[in-house]
Amino acid sequence: MKNYIFLKKFSLLPIFLIFLILLNSCGKNFFRGADARKVSPNPRERVQKNLEEGKGFRLNNAIKKGMTRGGDFEFASSNELWRASLDIIEFMPLTSANYSGGIIITDWYSNNTNPNETIKITIRFLSNEIRSDAIDINVFYKKCDAEYKCVVQKNNKNIETELRREILKKATKYQKQTKANNKSFYPGVKMGKD
Repeated sequence: MKNYIFLKKFSLLPIFLIFLILLNSCGKNFFRGADARKVSPNPRERVQKNLEEGKGFRLNNAIKKGMTRGGDFEFASSNELWRASLDIIEFMPLTSANYSGGIIITDWYSNNTNPNETIKITIRFLSNEIRSDAIDINVFYKKCDAEYKCVVQKNNKNIETELRREILKKATKYQKQTKANNKSFYPGVKMGKD
C-alpha cells in the first residue's frame, strides 16, 4: 500500500516540474508592463494602432464564432455578396448553397400562371469584392409540352443582368450598414478602407 502511494505522488512530480519550467520561462515577458513612451495614453489611438497591426478582435465576433458549428457559416453570414444573393432569390427553393465551394443552385421554379415553364438559377462567386464581375449568374429555362417533352435553354441575359444589378445593390447596402456598425462600435476610429 505504501508503494502505491509513493508511486502516485512520484507520477505527479514530472507534471509539476514541467509546469514550473513553463511558468518560469513565461514570467520574464508575461508580467512586464508596456513602455509609456511607446504607447499612447489615448485609448482610441491604441485601438486604431492595434486594428492596423491586426491585434484587435471583437467580443461579439468571438461569441458568434463560439455559437456556430463551423467557421464557414459565421463567415458566410458576414459576406455581403453571399447574403444579398440569398436574399434576392429567397422565393426560390434551393438545391445547394455551398459557401466554401462558392456556389448557389436553385431548384426548378415556376409561378402559378404557367406551370409548364420553369426556371433555375446558378450563382457562382468568383470574388468576395462587391463588383459586377465577382459573380457569374446562369439562368436556365425549361419548357415542357403536354406530353412532358421538355426543352432546356440557357442564358437569358435580361434576367441575368437584372439579378446581378439587384444583388450588387443589396450587397452595397449591407456593406454600408456593416461600416456604420463598425464606426458606432469604435467611435472616432477609422475602420479599414473608407
